[in-house]
Order: sequence, then structure tokens, then C-alpha cells
Amino acid sequence: MDVTPLTGSLNPAQKEAVTAPPEHRLVLAGAGSGKTRVLVHRLGWLVAVENVSPHSILAVTFTNKAAAEMRGRLEQLIAVPVRALWVGTFHGVAHRLLRLHWKEARLPQNFQIMDSDDQQRFIKRVMKQLEIPEEQWPVRNVAAFINGNKEEGKRPQHLADTGDFAQRTFLRIYAAYQAAADQAGLVDFAELLLRAFELCRDHAEIQAHYRRRFRHILVDEFQDTNTLQYEWLRVLAGDSGILFAVGDDDQSVYGFRGAKVGNMMRMAKEFGGAQVVRLEQNYRSTGTILKAANELIARNTARLGKNLWTDAGEGEKIQLYNAFSDQDEVEFTLNRIREFHGRGRNFADSAILYRTAAQSRVFEEGLIRERIPYRIYGGLRFFERMEVKDALAYVRLASNRGDDGAFERVVNLPPRGIGATTLDRLRQLAKDQNTSMWTVAKNSAALLGRSGGALTAFLQLIDGIDEATKNVPLSLATEIVIDRSGLREHYKKERGEQAESRLENLDELVNAARGFEHPEEEGIAPVDAFLTHAALEAGERQAGEGEDCVQLMTLHSAKGLEFPVVFLVGLEQGLFPHMRAVEDGSIEEERRLCYVGMTRAQERLFISHAEIRRTHGTEQIAAPSQFLREIPPACVVETRPRAHLLRQSYAPRPRRFAAAAPRPVVDDDGVAGLRLGQRVSHKSFGEGVVISFEGEGDRVQVEVRFRDAGTKRLMLSFANLQPL
Repeated sequence: MDVTPLTGSLNPAQKEAVTAPPEHRLVLAGAGSGKTRVLVHRLGWLVAVENVSPHSILAVTFTNKAAAEMRGRLEQLIAVPVRALWVGTFHGVAHRLLRLHWKEARLPQNFQIMDSDDQQRFIKRVMKQLEIPEEQWPVRNVAAFINGNKEEGKRPQHLADTGDFAQRTFLRIYAAYQAAADQAGLVDFAELLLRAFELCRDHAEIQAHYRRRFRHILVDEFQDTNTLQYEWLRVLAGDSGILFAVGDDDQSVYGFRGAKVGNMMRMAKEFGGAQVVRLEQNYRSTGTILKAANELIARNTARLGKNLWTDAGEGEKIQLYNAFSDQDEVEFTLNRIREFHGRGRNFADSAILYRTAAQSRVFEEGLIRERIPYRIYGGLRFFERMEVKDALAYVRLASNRGDDGAFERVVNLPPRGIGATTLDRLRQLAKDQNTSMWTVAKNSAALLGRSGGALTAFLQLIDGIDEATKNVPLSLATEIVIDRSGLREHYKKERGEQAESRLENLDELVNAARGFEHPEEEGIAPVDAFLTHAALEAGERQAGEGEDCVQLMTLHSAKGLEFPVVFLVGLEQGLFPHMRAVEDGSIEEERRLCYVGMTRAQERLFISHAEIRRTHGTEQIAAPSQFLREIPPACVVETRPRAHLLRQSYAPRPRRFAAAAPRPVVDDDGVAGLRLGQRVSHKSFGEGVVISFEGEGDRVQVEVRFRDAGTKRLMLSFANLQPL
């Protein structure tokens, strides 16, 4: 037959992968190298040329969208019905198997699936029955423990009692939860995979049937598979199945979700003689961008190795902007976007990528101010985020006790034993008496039994916050609210990537308060003006899908996307790479994340970092990211060399920069009333000791070892350290 439709549009490496003999293959598909095309054409080749029955093919993807796209492209490519193909996500395939074999899987025929919210509500009920307080054992932590163990293939009976009280409590909940879920015929997402794996592993007849049936197994995004998914594939393939896996170990960035980049190396070893095919020709980025990305990722040791190239030309150099501050970084970025738009580019051609969600806030403010439409991809606007709204609800209630919406939002957050029944009674009494829930609570707390004591404590907490925040700067008032409310400790208990993001957003709220321009209108208190500002910004309509707007997103959200112009911002040590990665030794995943960000750019790539960044409501010196040193200098042009920096006149909307009169070089005798060994106090970090000075003029840095916050290097002119 004429195979031109199947191979005519492929480059040599793609053709090698598509037309390979029916044996194990690991296709190392670099960014922008056409992996979806290879998967679809491989499916077509198997059916049309190798005469493989569609019934004997299983194709697994990570999203329903990718599965639908694969099926649609295949139907256009070959004139053979593809309905018989099993194409779907891991969870979709698992669900299909369990519906077919519900009895063998020890499930009721009409079993129901719990989504994440359903699962957490179910865990709450189980914990209540066990009389385990949610305040001490956050439901999200329990869910993470259960799901994490299931993804490792571990049921309660597989987990040894280590003698650790926390582990023992989690295990007790896990066992009770699973027993209750089994009795109710409920299956969570992790259970879908575990139950399907056990079905195929433990039932010889079913295992043999699907090994005969699925002679060819094709897997997309193989670098994102977790332990359980990999083991399930091994069981399905057995000794006779042929595994064709496509992935890129350099784009494995979901370790926090359980993805194991090592699965790619395992496959090369454990699936006898699996050949590796490298797709290295890139159809997305310029030669300069690819050279820089190749040099960066080559620093990683745990990789199979490849080198992206393009025949599309070198293109322009990467532009590195050394910003004075985070505000200066915003201004530079928006000015470039304005310039591109003025030359006829769409706003949607530009994307701003950042490591943490909290970084979006300063860019959002700038975009709103400059009337540039934008959209946060895969996330909420800053003032719409749950933890930000929680903190602001405390501020609102302390400012206005009659705010019933704020009262209901935080009265039991963090959980303090005030349940739905109590709230229903307060709501009805407030309606009957035509007054606020606060007033009713104050007058009725003594009548509400056990919850009345918790309600009284809450009322006293709000009164205390109100008193403590009188006549203090707005940013300090915001910090007081976050700390005294218990929100910071509440979200710390969640742990994991999401908890970290929530805490960063709370810190960024303090930064927003510090940088807020309070209108000089008589009669408007700063806190009320800030609340109005937050409400208006939350109410601003974000551009919808399909509208011409600048794209904002975290680097994790950017994976799989591409843009003509990319602004990779915040390349600072401790921010990117993230401090957590520096401390726990996961720098290689951070470097992969940087690689992903760089290879999203098609034509122009701008990288920026700030010398001073506002963190925890105060300006701190920010050291350039180590990744900047790993990019070849020949690929980069610096817009503003660091050696020539001048001091910025700080303001919420920086427009002018001026050189400050120099002061003498600092020596070890100290400066500004401080000396080595001096005990000092900082409003955010607490008490500490001065251990060094560095710099000259207005760029003096002081290093302080704080009792609770560790060692910090601060810009002396902004640190506001108080000698003790």
C-alpha cells in the first residue's frame, strides 16, 4: 500500500519511530518536536501497514482532550474505523475496566466515583465518627496521605506501625475511610487506579485476557507516570505486550504530584532491549533559544540526554533585564508588550511566566493600571484566591462587625467547633431581629451550649484584632490579621505545593498592603480604602478565552503551550530555583522547569530578575538565580548590566530613577547606629543579631541571623532595623 500519507510529512527521526518494527520503543521527544504527530502516525502505521487489529491497541494519555485529539487525527489519517481503539486517560481506562469486571474487583455494579471535594467531605465524616479533631488533623493532609499511599500501591495493611503518633493517626483514618468507602460503594480517583492494577495483577484469567487483547500499548507523556501507573503498565504488557512510550525526561516537572522521572530510565532497562529514538528537531523555537535551553538542561545528571536543534535560523538573542525592583520588572515587561502591540502584534502573542502564583499580583496591578487585557491561565486572579479572600474577610469583619458575609466566611476558619447548625440558628435570629449575625452572636452565645464558648472566643479574637490594628501601618495591620487569625498556621498544616502557594499568597497580600497608594480623601481610613481596592480588583473582569489578551501563568501551567513572545520573570535564588528545592536537593526538577519555560518561546525570550524584591512586606536583596549563570553568555544580551545600577526612588508606580549621594564604604565597625553583634528587631522576622555588613553608598546590605526566621540579607536603607 501507499504509505506516503503516514510517513511523507515526517522527518527522519520521526519516521524511524513511526515505522519501527513491533518491539519496545522509548521515544525521547524534545520540546516542540512533534510527539503527538508521532503517536498518531504510529497508531496509523500499526493498523494500516502492520495489519494490527484496532482491538489489540491500548493508547493512554494524560488528558481527555489529548485522547480526543488523537482519535480525531487518526480518523483523518486512515480509512479504518477507530471506535474499537481503547484510547483514554489512565483513570478513564481504569474506570472502563472496573465497570466490565466490577464483581472481580469486589465492587457493587453501580459503584460511584468521588471527586476531590467528595473525598474530603467523606474523610470529614469518618474523622468525626473517630472523634479525631479536624483542627489538629487537616482533611487535606489526610487526603494527601491516603492518595499518596494508594499511588505507591499501599493499602492500610501494607503500612507498618512505626511508632510515630502522627503516622499512626493517619493510618487509623485511612483504614476506617477505606472500610466506609467500600461499604458505601464509593471509589476515589487514586482508588480507580489501584483497584484496576490489583484486578489485572491478582486475577489470572483477566490478566491473561488483556495481555492477549492489548498486544500494543502506547503511552503519551511517559515522564509524568507515577509508581502505580508504571507497575500497571508492566502487568498489562507482561512478556508478550509491546510498549511504545513517548516522553521527555527534561520536561518532568510534576514530582510534587508523584510523577517519577526515573520511570523513563526504568523502562529502558526493564523492558528488554527497548530502543531509544530521539526526536531532536524542534519546530517551535529559534536556534538561540534552543542553544541556551540545551546548555542549561545539560547540567542535570539524571537524564537520558538529547540536543534540540532547528533549521529555522538563529533568531534574536535572549534579552536579560536586570531590574532594580519587582515594580521595575513589571514596568519593563509591560513596556515591551506595549511596543509589540504597537507594531501590530496581538496581546495574546505575549505570555508572562513565573515560578509561584503569588508573583502574578504585581503584574495584575500593572496590567489593570495600563488597561492591558489579560487572563490568568489555569488560575484565579490574586484577589479572588481563597486564602486572600479569607484574610480580607477578617479585615472586613474587624472593620465592620455588621458584615454578615465576612462573619460567615471566617467564624469557623480555622475550624473552632462552630458548626452549620449554630450558623443556621444565628442566621435565622438575625433575620427575625433585623440585625447582624455579630450582634445576635454577642447576645446569644451563652444560650448555644458547647459552641457558645467557641463563639465567644471568636468574638474576642475579632475585638483583639481590631484593637491591635488601630493606628498602625496598613501592611503591619495585615500581618497582624494573618497571624492572629490563625490562617498562616492553618495553611501550614496542609503541607505540599498547594499549601506553599497559599502561604506565598498571604505574604503577597502584605506586600500589596505595603505598596497600596492610599487616596488622600478625607474620611476614608486606609484599611477601608484598601478593602475597596481589593473588591474592585476582584470584580474586574478577566479576559475570557479567545479574547486578545496577555497570558499570565505559572511555569507548571505553561507546560505544553507555546507563545511567540515569552517573559520569564523572577529569576532569583530562593524564588527560582525555589528555596524549598534548594533546601531539599531537588534542583534538577527546578532546572527542568526553567527549561520548560524557555522552550515555550517561539521567537523572542525575555528573562528578568530584580535586585530588590518585596517579601513579607519588606524589601530584601535578591541574588540572581544560579540558572542565569548556566545560560551561555553568547546567547544573551543584557539590557541593563548590574554593575551600573542606580538606586531606585521607591514608589508604588516607579517612573523615575535617580542616583543617590554616596556614603563611605561600610567597614566592620558598623553603620547607621548598628555594629557587628548588635541585637536588633525586625517587624516581620523578629529578634536577631547583626553578623556582617557589605557594600557602599546607598546599597549597603546587612546580614542578620534571626532567632526564628534564620539568616537574612537585607538592604539597610529599607530594613528599618531597631537596635535592642
